[in-house]
Amino acid sequence: MNSPDSDPARRTVASLHVDVPTEERYQLFIDAVQDYAIFMLDPSGYIASWNKGAQRAKGYLPEEIIGLHFSVFYTPEDIAAGKPERELAAASAQGRVEDEGWRMRRDGSRFWADVIITAVHDALGNLVGFIKVTRDLTERRRLAELENASFVSAQMLATREDEQKRIARELHDDLGQRLTALKMSVAELEAKLGAQGASALLLSDTEGIESQIDSMAMTVRRIASDLRPPVLDDLGLEAAIEWLVDSFGQRYGVNVSARVEADDLAFSPPAATAIFRMIQEALTNVVRHAQASNVWIELHRAGDACAIRIEDDGDGATLDAPRKEKSFGLLGMHERVRQLSGSISIDSAPGEGFRIAIRLPLSVVAPDSID
Repeated sequence: MNSPDSDPARRTVASLHVDVPTEERYQLFIDAVQDYAIFMLDPSGYIASWNKGAQRAKGYLPEEIIGLHFSVFYTPEDIAAGKPERELAAASAQGRVEDEGWRMRRDGSRFWADVIITAVHDALGNLVGFIKVTRDLTERRRLAELENASFVSAQMLATREDEQKRIARELHDDLGQRLTALKMSVAELEAKLGAQGASALLLSDTEGIESQIDSMAMTVRRIASDLRPPVLDDLGLEAAIEWLVDSFGQRYGVNVSARVEADDLAFSPPAATAIFRMIQEALTNVVRHAQASNVWIELHRAGDACAIRIEDDGDGATLDAPRKEKSFGLLGMHERVRQLSGSISIDSAPGEGFRIAIRLPLSVVAPDSID
């Protein structure tokens, strides 16, 4: 049997311990860590060492930074507030301090960092310096902010939808009923005036008031339906799209053709609302910008996705042109698609119409429809 000293692997390790001084081995280890900036400070906070991770994170070469005070990494606001000195004092008193905040690179740009400063003492307990470890968390922070923005956006859309639903219900149930009651009162007044032999001119005036009330009631119903069509909640998405197509064609004189094959898709209420709003926004854009005569809408199952296509024969647009002020229709559509984990593509050119293609995973919009 070979002795431990005769094992080649052991001899290699042993030779490393013998041939490479401890300080050099430590430096090799520190330089190998490139995801973290690791460096030494003297007791006053001046930089005494510099690893490759620090060079990568902060942009300084060793000869540019060693000997400078570590406050060079702090923002002007933090320097003015005395933060670098406070952190050294806290690390000296407590042995260690950790902080997250903005730090400065050599080029003047800022990055979000997690910083740990650890006090180093000798065998007698005397402070000989500090080890500072910094990790760049800018990307993590950015992703967290995006996730938070996504959550806030979803909440805002949901709150807006609930508010529109409430207003639509009040318009329909409260104001609509009041208008009906007012019309009945005018009809009773007209009957009394007729029985008392009122003049034809006075009776004509009451008829005119009734006509105005009818017009007001129609306007209220239209506004309420635009805010939140009852058919969407009562009969579902397919019926709501049919209502939207008929209403749009009658109001704006545009020929809209819809092919909706969604009988086998059980859309969740939030998904049904989002899809309805996307189609509604697309039709609104046709009226505002397209000057189209025809619009084609398709919605069907395509494998494990719901495919939606909206096309018009209008003026088209230059897609890379700057977005017009207050033009948020497509932006809102993109946001709804993103919240449903889908994809959207837009194809257009001047004089060639406008085409929107959307794919939404059934696992998100209609999970109960998956075989």
